[in-house]
Amino acid sequence: MDLQDKVVLVTGGSGGLGEQLCYEAAKNGAIVVVCARRINLIGKVKEQCERLSGKDAFAFQLDVAQPESVEAMLNKVQTEIGRIDVLINNAGFGIFDDFVSFDMAKAYQMFEVNVLGMMVLTQKVALMMLESNSSGSIVNIASMAGKMATPKTAIYSATKFAVLGFSNALRLELKPANIHVMTVNPGPVATHFFEQADPSGNYLENLGNFVLEPDKLAQAIIRGVKKHKREINRPHLMQVASQLYTLFPHVGDWLAGGLFNQK
Repeated sequence: MDLQDKVVLVTGGSGGLGEQLCYEAAKNGAIVVVCARRINLIGKVKEQCERLSGKDAFAFQLDVAQPESVEAMLNKVQTEIGRIDVLINNAGFGIFDDFVSFDMAKAYQMFEVNVLGMMVLTQKVALMMLESNSSGSIVNIASMAGKMATPKTAIYSATKFAVLGFSNALRLELKPANIHVMTVNPGPVATHFFEQADPSGNYLENLGNFVLEPDKLAQAIIRGVKKHKREINRPHLMQVASQLYTLFPHVGDWLAGGLFNQK
């Protein structure tokens, strides 16, 4: 898939991986639509995308947990741009804590953002693609936590397991319409995500070389979009561990509760 002049919409695009995905899409000649709640930050991302692509870019405020916000944003897209060729569902957050003491109000919020809001937006964009009889791509940023849960990620892992299950079924449903669905399962990425997930900062420090750089991961994701890959898993060692988890559950529990349990 050539991204030249394609419209790429990225949620959670105000910083971290989402911001880097916007820049990488722009470098490939895409018309980038930056969406996030933090309207004070998406303007600078839009401007940098325009510098990188030499094309117009757009910035729209979006709270994926609010259906009316999704509707308002898509109305602006249809009015000002007209279509979406690639949707990258990147918005999400996590909190690492023991389940028995977890604030269930936060659990509801996590499902609203990571799962339900993503589904609402994806359904509307998929319908737009189907109605225009155009091919397209949908990218859902899941997590290695959706393949191999570790202690203190019960709620977060549950949301990402849901994203994976949803994506796998959606891929089969949309394939006849030439709409491609790709899932991305990263391990820990060096972004502001962990300011909320693990305020102590110990998790990233303990993981060392397992931590991914957002710009390099963004490059791999955009390459995956262009090549219509089914799934991207990083880092590779965690991918191997997740496969062991499926094939040898007892070994998987040992890895999840030991080597990869750094919280």
